[in-house]
Amino acid sequence: MNLKKNFSGYLLILALALNPAISSRADGNPGVQERWPSLAATAWYAGNPWLVGCNFTPSTAINPLEMWQKETFDPTTIDRELGWAESLGFTSVRVFLHNLAWSEDHQGMLDRMDQFLTMADKHHIKVMFVIFDSCWDPNPHVGLQHAPTPGVHNSGWVQSPGKDFLGHPERLDELKPYVQAIVGRFKDDKRIAFWDVYNEPDNDNGTSYGKQEPPNKEASAELLLRKTFAWAREMKPSQPLSSGVWRGDWEAGKPLSSMELIQLSESDIITFHCYGQLDEVRRCVDNLRRFSRPVICTEYMARPLGSTFDPVLGYFESKKVGAYNWGFVSGKTQTIYPWDSWSKAYTREPPVWFHDIFRADGTPYLPAEVAYIRHCTREAVRLAVSRDNLPGEVRQ
Repeated sequence: MNLKKNFSGYLLILALALNPAISSRADGNPGVQERWPSLAATAWYAGNPWLVGCNFTPSTAINPLEMWQKETFDPTTIDRELGWAESLGFTSVRVFLHNLAWSEDHQGMLDRMDQFLTMADKHHIKVMFVIFDSCWDPNPHVGLQHAPTPGVHNSGWVQSPGKDFLGHPERLDELKPYVQAIVGRFKDDKRIAFWDVYNEPDNDNGTSYGKQEPPNKEASAELLLRKTFAWAREMKPSQPLSSGVWRGDWEAGKPLSSMELIQLSESDIITFHCYGQLDEVRRCVDNLRRFSRPVICTEYMARPLGSTFDPVLGYFESKKVGAYNWGFVSGKTQTIYPWDSWSKAYTREPPVWFHDIFRADGTPYLPAEVAYIRHCTREAVRLAVSRDNLPGEVRQ
């Protein structure tokens, strides 16, 4: 008897019984989705292969606007690089969206997202979309994006939304149609793993754009975080929602910020970021497991800091903690350079890459590292492919 298989099947039955998409609120308002019960979240996680992959931006895009706008959307590069992700055994990718790309071209943005999902599915890869992001330039604009600043990490990445919204919280409700159009279109799409509603909402970008941030940014971001969870849930998605905590190790007994309290109490599954060494990663996982929900690391891997695939990815695999490293193919985001490139000049490729796995021609930066990744993902590949061969009505 395969006890693991039977247990997963039992959890799947419970997940269907506890399907939050058809639940009612405690206040009696029927049909409005609540946070998933922890048992449903656990069952959802058991019904997926190990979610392992990277934060994905094609090498030809400097930011999500350049990735998603019609004029610069690059399916040829995307498909090729997703193939490289498949070759590593990655089963999922984390992908940032942008509200301005949708505002500029509603239907086109949705169609390009669908096209991306089709390409990812061809490579047996599920997608986690990020709806909002507080990192880097607070002044995003549609149209042509500037060229990368030589030697500077993420020199053209932009926030979503920018300070035009976060500096004017009375405008935040204007973002509701974007959230609900995106989630509503794909709320039952099996190609989507889950939704990351807001990346690092309390990031103040102090070493890069801190002086350009509105003084009320964190309060506005906190308000938008609450609203986004509610707006997304109104669409009754079949996929879980999350927003990842990213500061500290969340030890029991230590106070949490008001932002972290929202993230941890509203997320269906617990997600976090950690660019520390293995001991720090272990503490984070152990501390976050007290919330009795699946735990997934949606950002890690910064080689000079000691956050390396070997041994961190191996630890994640052993504990079945979902894992998405930052960076994939060296390109216009220039994340082979470290964070301190904003204050320190780099005139040539650094001796140790900060992020990224492949050069633009598909050559591994470190062949031994690629071999280690494939070793860690070999079982996930087998399970993902076997699930993809099931009839569509059986897949979850």
